[in-house]
Amino acid sequence: MTEALVHVIDDDAAMRDSLAFLLGSSGLAVKTYESALHFLEAHPGPVEGCIVTDVRMPDMNGLQLVRLLKGRGSTAPVIVITGHGDVPLAVEAMREGVVDFLEKPFEEDAILASISRALEGLAADQARHQELERVQEAFRSLSQRENEVLQGIVAGKLNKTIAFELGISPRTVEVYRANVMTKTGANSLSELVRMSLLAAAERR
Repeated sequence: MTEALVHVIDDDAAMRDSLAFLLGSSGLAVKTYESALHFLEAHPGPVEGCIVTDVRMPDMNGLQLVRLLKGRGSTAPVIVITGHGDVPLAVEAMREGVVDFLEKPFEEDAILASISRALEGLAADQARHQELERVQEAFRSLSQRENEVLQGIVAGKLNKTIAFELGISPRTVEVYRANVMTKTGANSLSELVRMSLLAAAERR
């Protein structure tokens, strides 16, 4: 695995140490916390990386932690580990957005595979978010007329049709179209359409 940060939350010191050693040996950066409250104190804002938490802990259990983080708008993927009697609680956590749960005792390969999937999903989400920000910034740079030409292009209209509807010449439409391609960084018509659809989907 490539180096990434994993937060391990468990009131069992032996379990914390065991997971920290396993994950560290697999090339992952690890931080451990003896309770959900200690974790929240250390991270009052956004959380980077992936969270692995026991579901049954004093003061605040794993499900309560998941709900609190969800209320904060956290996008950090969460994996819960549970004893046999706490499976219903873990299932409820899944309904709240947990990406996986593992029942003790679990195999080392199982926890490593689960974390790997969670981190891969997080990286994909971050890439999509960065792409969306880039697209939105590019579209904000367009003038009103360039936006009007863009809408015509995305609708599949010919230059002469766009020109007629806007009361300008086809040559002027070509100039605006070139400006749109330059400002958005689109290398093709299909890429421009994809970017427009991405921005439109986010606005809905």
